Amino acid sequence: MTAASAQPRGPGTRSLEQALALPLVLRPLLRAWVLGYLSSTTPRLLTLLLIALGRRRKNIDEKHVNAFLPSLVRILRGGLELRRFPTFCAALVGGSTLLEAHSTAKINCTDSIIFVVSYFINATNSRVYRLARCMSTFVAAWFSLRLLQSKKSAAFIDHVPEATPTGVTLRPIQFAGRTMDLTLFAVTRAVDVLVGELWAQHKSRRVAAGQWTDIERLTSTLTDSSIFASSCALIMWAWIYTPDRLPPSYNKWIKSAAAVDQRLLTALRRVRFGEMKYGLETGQAHVLQGMCKDYNLPLDYGDPVKSIPFPCEIVHMGVGKSCEKHALSRWVNSFLWAFSTYLPLNLILTLRTPSKKRFRHALESSARSSAFLGTFIALYYYGICLARTRVGPRILGTSIPRRQQIDSGICIGSGCALCGWSVLIENAGRRKELGLFVAPRALATVFPRRYLWENQWRETLAFAVSTAVVFTCVGEKPERVRGVLGKLLQKVLTA
Repeated sequence: MTAASAQPRGPGTRSLEQALALPLVLRPLLRAWVLGYLSSTTPRLLTLLLIALGRRRKNIDEKHVNAFLPSLVRILRGGLELRRFPTFCAALVGGSTLLEAHSTAKINCTDSIIFVVSYFINATNSRVYRLARCMSTFVAAWFSLRLLQSKKSAAFIDHVPEATPTGVTLRPIQFAGRTMDLTLFAVTRAVDVLVGELWAQHKSRRVAAGQWTDIERLTSTLTDSSIFASSCALIMWAWIYTPDRLPPSYNKWIKSAAAVDQRLLTALRRVRFGEMKYGLETGQAHVLQGMCKDYNLPLDYGDPVKSIPFPCEIVHMGVGKSCEKHALSRWVNSFLWAFSTYLPLNLILTLRTPSKKRFRHALESSARSSAFLGTFIALYYYGICLARTRVGPRILGTSIPRRQQIDSGICIGSGCALCGWSVLIENAGRRKELGLFVAPRALATVFPRRYLWENQWRETLAFAVSTAVVFTCVGEKPERVRGVLGKLLQKVLTA
């Protein structure tokens, strides 16, 4: 699907493009910029509005209320800056379509060029056009990402002491990695496209030969769920032990959903890294004894010398001794917390075309998603308890070294391995979207968030190649780019 292939557009977009009298080849550029601007400013505007409403309800002084307008202007103006996300989107999509149109025109001007290229690469005319589209996107992706990377950030600059003839000065060292999340998103989608195409070809051959097995059918069914479960395992492991590998906003959201006492996380990390050991006085008893006091538990429960292991009652945070009761309470509380968030959002969406059917669908969708999140959290905590008290000691033993081993990683690994399978509650389409959503975030826990500036070309290359794969697939087989992204790219890239 090229920039020159005309398809009907929505009335709002069509009227704007007609009012501006934009040529067909420039329309994808405009759509990309508008979409990038809205996606980058809308969340910040909503946050600003919620903060302002909260301050007004609490009767905060006029000083903060009067700061609303300058903040609003700053957000709206920030999206117009050159090295921001909207310009990146416009450069990526506009550059791709403009270069493609230019290269296609060059190819069309002389049939002999097609003959020569086809001869040397053994390609049909369609493959030549596909190559032009791929190369155009590669070039546009390379330079658009470099545009984003050129914006400096204080979070990626360190100052190291350096001896000079006049004394010691601090020399700034700039690191790369600001665009890592964007690159991992592109890589994930490209891998999904390539693997999906290979699997589809494999399936068609096997079905045609009558050799499609139940194992292969089950693999197709569970692929998205497996991606989600394995990704969540990496994310939840990082959240416990290396939270700095997660984006701050994502880290904060997990913390809100998990509703866990920070002191418990501190204890788990210290057990993991050997600072807190069973049967050995290391001066760490105060970490959990503060929890014991707040939850009316014996102080000895928090002493690693006297309690081997720590009773699960500490993990239950006041719910009681039963691990099953704790898991159930987690499910109920998480369900209610999620339902109070999902239902208003889904009801707002029904206001566009309200009906009894859409209202019922909003209720069902909210309940299903809330049950999924509740089950996710309940399985996570119950997996920890299974490893600590129900299953782990029966397999590994109850000696002090084994108890230390269980609480230094095995119990958390058990919860991480179980929680993601709650996605089976969701429908197939939702499982697909969730899997593709969390996979880049899981990869971010494996790759460094900051790296040497001179190695930045590797990330740029990965992004450019991945984007070229995805954009080319949108043009050739749009159904292969799954989920909302595929539909969005079709609308943006279509003239």
